[in-house]
Amino acid sequence: MFVNRTAELARLQGRYESQRAELFVLYGRRRVGKTELLREFCRDKGHLFFVATLSSDSDQLATFSQMIWQYTHPEVDDGFTFPSWEAAFKALAELPGRPIVVIDEITYLIAGNKAIPSILQKVWDAQLSRSNLMLILCGSYIGLIEREILAYRSALYGRRSGSELLLPLALPSLAAFFPTASPAQLIETWAVLGGMPYYLSLFSHNQKLFDNIRTHILHPQGTLYNEPLLLLVEELREPRNYFSILRAIASGHTRLNAIVQAAGFGDSSATARYLDVLQQLRVVRRQVPVTERQPEKSKKGIYQIEDAFLNFWFRFVHPYHGSLELGLADAIFAQRVQPVFDAYVGYALEEAAQDYVVRLARNGALSFVPERVGRWWSNVAEIDVMAISDTDKAILVGECKWSAKPVGLNILIDLKHKVQALPVTADWQVTYALFSKSGFTPDLATLAQDEGILLVGPTELVAERPDVSAPRPGR
Repeated sequence: MFVNRTAELARLQGRYESQRAELFVLYGRRRVGKTELLREFCRDKGHLFFVATLSSDSDQLATFSQMIWQYTHPEVDDGFTFPSWEAAFKALAELPGRPIVVIDEITYLIAGNKAIPSILQKVWDAQLSRSNLMLILCGSYIGLIEREILAYRSALYGRRSGSELLLPLALPSLAAFFPTASPAQLIETWAVLGGMPYYLSLFSHNQKLFDNIRTHILHPQGTLYNEPLLLLVEELREPRNYFSILRAIASGHTRLNAIVQAAGFGDSSATARYLDVLQQLRVVRRQVPVTERQPEKSKKGIYQIEDAFLNFWFRFVHPYHGSLELGLADAIFAQRVQPVFDAYVGYALEEAAQDYVVRLARNGALSFVPERVGRWWSNVAEIDVMAISDTDKAILVGECKWSAKPVGLNILIDLKHKVQALPVTADWQVTYALFSKSGFTPDLATLAQDEGILLVGPTELVAERPDVSAPRPGR
């Protein structure tokens, strides 16, 4: 199924309607839905969709040549092959109409022939840039795409008319995959799978989440049981070292020195290099307190696994691999997953709440323009959600609770106490927000109405468009 991607399709359509030569690069993690997006975009347009493979360079050229031939001779298949990639690329300029040519898995093509970017650059400059062609290069290995196509020193640098890193779907999109699920159930599913369309499509909406987890993730024959192995082995040279780092982070070792010790490495510089690669792949991200004005220079950084499914897998599958191989999936679920599942979802709720605040700002429901949104922590306190504007001297602070009990006044009082530890002065404007799985007590609801405090539950978090009538700061 194809879900959402309305904005991405609109941007591609804008390129298509430009009536000039377009060289567009679409890239992102495997399973994020790049191919499905491009097929949906090309569905009602004249197009040539070539998917590169790991076959020989000559076989790839033959396949590509035949697709070009069949574009103008659909009834004839004579096995024609261009003598070179240069000749094949030149032929694209002669295709009639407004043709879209997609080269999917371009990294496979480059792996078989390192000269492909240079050849394409030469033909683009000489002919294709003056044609009516829309050429789309698509690839999954983010590091290679950025190095071989987008980087300053790459042959194609300066030729592309646009590029886009395709990100996982946002939380509200999950409702299309699970139409009968409650908002709270959607958040729980998102905490396990994130927004990767392929993973979401595997879970049955007719089964409970825990049954899906046992079937697809914990069972040795499950489709997602070995997914991280396949993902990281394909893209990384030393997967064992990366596995150790990811397991350390998933276990709560988030600072560089702690990761070095937990992963068993004696060299922090080597660990830092591994972390840099994982950040390039958008598997790991480095976070600093949101009050830091120069995050890249901050010494307060911690590392977290960015992908929800990889985080779940390294927390609950990798450490118990031996038991799972013995057929003890039910025992692992009952004794290792279920007792801490609500706490695990609580961390995902923080990210969902931060995304919600960003969407509020985009829809004009805040009285200030945030410059940074994230978390804040110090030696004495921690705030789950915070948006800050140094220019406006305004902040939004929020607390998240994923439990069966409604949030009460005590949580608000505690949050107000934490604000006193923030590095801001008394003249800053402060807005309070509380995020809860199970609602809010009547006395808190009354006070929130009087003081303009945002009270947000699962229904609001999964809504496609946040309610812009929510109380604004200062009201």
